[in-house]
Amino acid sequence: MGILDNILLAPIKLPVFIAKKIDEMAKEELFNEDKIREDLRNLYLQLEKGEISEEEFEEKEEELVDILEEIAAQKGGG
Repeated sequence: MGILDNILLAPIKLPVFIAKKIDEMAKEELFNEDKIREDLRNLYLQLEKGEISEEEFEEKEEELVDILEEIAAQKGGG
């Protein structure tokens, strides 16, 4: 019955599998420390070039630093 169960449950299992993979990929992208650091460097460059305001800089910088802190906390607790 194992094969029959797999066939019958495939329409349910496949979307769940795909959703889990998408979630994993999104987390990898969101918590990619090197990418976040690169984004932070680019943000500083944008500020220096006058491409963004001080207010925009502070808002985006806070978001990126928060993500880096969360990554560090996960590494410390993991």
